[in-house]
Amino acid sequence: MASLGYYEVLLALACFLFLAFFATTDRLPRNWPLLGTLPSLLCHVHRVHDRSTEILSQTGGTFLLRGLWFTNTDMLSTVDPANIHYIMSANFLNFPKGPQFLKIFDILGDGIFNSDSESWRSQRKLARLMVNNHRFHRYLAKTTQDKVEKGLIKVLDHVSKQGQVVDLQDLFQRLTFDTTCILVTGYDPGCLSIDLPHVPFSKAMDDAEEAIFSRHIIPESVWKLQRWLGIGHEKKLRNARATLDHVIGKYISMKRDELRRGIKSNDKEEDGVDLLTSYLNEEEIESDDKVAEMTVAGDGLLVFGCCLFVFVLFCSALFVGFSPSWSLECVLADDWVCVLVPT
Repeated sequence: MASLGYYEVLLALACFLFLAFFATTDRLPRNWPLLGTLPSLLCHVHRVHDRSTEILSQTGGTFLLRGLWFTNTDMLSTVDPANIHYIMSANFLNFPKGPQFLKIFDILGDGIFNSDSESWRSQRKLARLMVNNHRFHRYLAKTTQDKVEKGLIKVLDHVSKQGQVVDLQDLFQRLTFDTTCILVTGYDPGCLSIDLPHVPFSKAMDDAEEAIFSRHIIPESVWKLQRWLGIGHEKKLRNARATLDHVIGKYISMKRDELRRGIKSNDKEEDGVDLLTSYLNEEEIESDDKVAEMTVAGDGLLVFGCCLFVFVLFCSALFVGFSPSWSLECVLADDWVCVLVPT
């Protein structure tokens, strides 16, 4: 097999340094022929969120990100409230998701995330009816309180006594996943516990989200080839789909059996009701698309918000002179994570 020689390595390094030096114009990403703004992204990949904030601040909140030529990876980013209102509310019907969106999010089937026009309207109307139900609000309050008291606090108390280091992002991810699954299906997968177990359902959801994200940044022909060959993220997505179909199918079957036999999935009627029970009482769910969508929708930004909340608490405690028994550290592993370290 041929190997790279000394001069080839030097040439590649020189090209990279050249692109890195000239990657920006007036502190904005330079649009290179063939490469688009990719060189600038690679130069700031270690601080992608800060870089995105800088670019959007300089461009008035809206910026067109050019991807590699002939790959259909151009992306329009906006944080302008007027633009967001125009797209998401005032003229929502003028911005259909289209067939390309359906290709990328095919794992979610024909649910509300992938639907348009009348199908979207009818599903949205039913979803709002379920979520705004006062019985679901009671169930939300009780589930959240129980999971924090019997799950999160219990785990934190255990690691504190053991003097262990804990990854806050992983901990809050488990809390969010368990809470979402209970609210959607009525069943607790037990992801947040003292032994921090491996839960296939949670792993499948993470793999599916990673594969969907990768489809946004690589050409369609590439990820379709990966799917045909059964490699890379597409292989993970195929395995995740099988796991999700199995677990969600089991939950739906169990819930149907409970309703058929008149068994209440909640201990008391005043505790409220989960979304799956509400859906099955209103209509027959023919596939697991709705359950998968609701689980994905509830799993995400809350994790970051919880980490940020703890960070602010630590900063406030140090500011007023309080010395906590734990220190908060941010480390770079596969991603930036916040960890609690005993002091």
